Amino acid sequence: MPRAGTRPTSRDVARAAGVSQAAVSLVLGDKWRGRVAEATAERVREAARTLGYRPNLAARNLRLGRTRTVLLVVPALTTEFFAGVYTGAARVASRHGFGVVLYPSPEGIGPARDPFASAQAALDGVIASSMAAEALTAIRGDQLPLVMLDSDPSGSVGAATVNLDIAGGVRQVTEHLLALGHRRFLHLAADVASWTFEVRARELAARLREVPGASLRTVRAPLSIKGAEVSAEAALSGRAAPDRPTAVVCDDDHLAAGTYKAARRLGLRVPEDLSVTGLDDLALASAIDPELTTVRLDAELFGERGMEALLAVLEGRAPAAGDIPVELVVRGSTGPA
Repeated sequence: MPRAGTRPTSRDVARAAGVSQAAVSLVLGDKWRGRVAEATAERVREAARTLGYRPNLAARNLRLGRTRTVLLVVPALTTEFFAGVYTGAARVASRHGFGVVLYPSPEGIGPARDPFASAQAALDGVIASSMAAEALTAIRGDQLPLVMLDSDPSGSVGAATVNLDIAGGVRQVTEHLLALGHRRFLHLAADVASWTFEVRARELAARLREVPGASLRTVRAPLSIKGAEVSAEAALSGRAAPDRPTAVVCDDDHLAAGTYKAARRLGLRVPEDLSVTGLDDLALASAIDPELTTVRLDAELFGERGMEALLAVLEGRAPAAGDIPVELVVRGSTGPA
């Protein structure tokens, strides 16, 4: 046992578990499989927990020449979605002895100040959302092992790309509304230059081109409830019922909430006069009335996959392929045309 007031060492753990220090190093470095018996590994972990032992990561990093720190670059944290991405990434990182530094671009998009004197010296790798991709140049993150989230796989600057099946989500929304008889659509599009929003617009337009009698009007809105309210009200006002859209497809749940407010100002009922859909399934979606039909994106799984992909890149392995499935959640904001 360590002396009172001293930090426990690997030697203390080895003595408590009845094994060598080499075995302790293998187990706590997660390299024990095939070299140490599972029962022995559990004994070492239990001894470490009991003693309150924490590996000296600074010393280990000097030996490995790595900081075991990853930068997660996201837009400004205006929704809980990117908080979920961080939670998932940090969960996987902690299992592998990595830490995750969260870096929101101050303006939401565009360049950002370098959070380190030299990002290359302080980081092992970067995970970045396409919405904050411009910040990579400022922090020189594009010169590090890089995984891009929600980015065009064919044009990504990253060593790997992890995507949600956004196109599939838009298809689910469109099929749901078409099945309810809707043919006059308004697309309330986020006024953000990002691949993930381009996918939404492209997929919606492509599907509706296949439907006889379907019409689509696209209006851009700032990515906020107030901005959406102003844009949606301008798009819906002054139109008689035969010409007014019967369904509004919104790029995210905040835009849908703004559309609700615009509809009420114009005396339109949701969903009797106007069906509204979102995309994200934030807490907001079940807080508004009627509750919002939207596409559920698993933000934590997104973050987990991003971190797993970066670990694969760092270890020279091929990251897992395939987009992450999404799910349409039908609630009270959609009804027959």
